[in-house]
Amino acid sequence: MAKPLQTKTLLIAYASVSGNTKEVAKLIAQELTHKQQDVTLYCMNGNEPFPHVPDYDAMLIGTYTWGSGDTPFDVKDFVADVGYKPENVFVFGTGDTQFGGDDMFCMAADKLSKFYHSPIAPLKIEQSPRGSQEEEVLEWTRGVLEWLN
Repeated sequence: MAKPLQTKTLLIAYASVSGNTKEVAKLIAQELTHKQQDVTLYCMNGNEPFPHVPDYDAMLIGTYTWGSGDTPFDVKDFVADVGYKPENVFVFGTGDTQFGGDDMFCMAADKLSKFYHSPIAPLKIEQSPRGSQEEEVLEWTRGVLEWLN
């Protein structure tokens, strides 16, 4: 018998321009809420009040990759504004192999995951999480919960 999930307070902070990363963030939030977790969504490139990161048991950061595998300025600014490396940071990203190929695919997510010493590999989604990639998002999200419990 599986051990019951403990309720965690989770921050999902993301940056999105095309809407793909936002779509992944919302799918993750939906799954976590379905699993009775306390979730806050924060758009880094919006006008919402900055979250008090120490209030959360874990932080999930979503980013897209742009340019030559670069991390967006909104994400870099968010990381700087947090001001420290919290424990329990999980990273997800969206990318497009059509621009930059496999070498730069979701490179921003790889960089953030390495920076935060994320305990599980970053989730990498090709453009939108629709179709078979939706299940990848759900599996990754369940993996985050398993790791936290």
